Amino acid sequence: MTDIAAPTPAAAAPRTRHRRPRFGRIALRWLLFAALGLFALYYLMPLFVMVTTSLKSLDEIRGGSLVALPQEVTFDAWRTAWASACTGISCEGLRPYFWNSVAMVIPAVGISLIIGAINGYVIAQWRFRGAHLIFSLMLFGCFIPFQVVLLPMARTLGILNLAGSIEGLVFVHVIYGIGFTTLFFRNYYVTIPQELVKAAKVDGAGFFRIFWSIFLPLSLPTVVVTVIWQFTQIWNDFLFGVSFSQAGTQPITVALNNIVNSTTGVKEYNVDMAAAIIAALPTLLVYVVAGKYFIRGLTAGSVKG
Repeated sequence: MTDIAAPTPAAAAPRTRHRRPRFGRIALRWLLFAALGLFALYYLMPLFVMVTTSLKSLDEIRGGSLVALPQEVTFDAWRTAWASACTGISCEGLRPYFWNSVAMVIPAVGISLIIGAINGYVIAQWRFRGAHLIFSLMLFGCFIPFQVVLLPMARTLGILNLAGSIEGLVFVHVIYGIGFTTLFFRNYYVTIPQELVKAAKVDGAGFFRIFWSIFLPLSLPTVVVTVIWQFTQIWNDFLFGVSFSQAGTQPITVALNNIVNSTTGVKEYNVDMAAAIIAALPTLLVYVVAGKYFIRGLTAGSVKG
């Protein structure tokens, strides 16, 4: 039998030098994971408290801990928030206001998306005289505070006979969102090579043919960004909703405010939490489904323009 020769100190030294940096990288990685985990727990704690509180009875909320899990899970608060919670003198829950928001947000997102795509296409690829000035003015309009446009918008809605209606809210959000949608599409379309447009013109394609056959099929990343942005802005809006709606046309954010602030008698915290989660579920669902495309679409047009 042949004896295995013991490693010499000169051969063992390089292994020691390799182990120390590897151990340091592993320790640093675990430290990073621990820090990220703590940040995640910190930011998820309010959602955890909302969900657990909505699943507790009022007696358990009064006598238990804020962060404790429910001893007996009940969905009574969710049923009350959806169908019978009182918003002022009306006790219909969030259900009619939820569908008001759906009827408002779908056309508002769709119309502002189409207009923003056409505007961005024209400003980015069809450089007419004054294009930069128009784009600068639209960009400036993105940052005008909501409060500044309340009075002119109220006057405009009155002239158009749209005051107090869901169509009026759609009109307001389309007008206010065109600046953002144009910005997103313009910044993405300036990255598309001009050679594609010139080749299409040589083949006889016109304005809308180039837009429909070349630009729109390439627009999926910025379409996703625009839909997420507009949907979130419109669904969560409160100021326009409370200013330009009336009984029967109010969006869900106005109803949520009324449930939380106009309740008389015993304060039902579980119903308030369930109502807040119901109001936030659509935007949460949009981010979960399309969130991975959001950063990709935002950075797609960040190199040029």
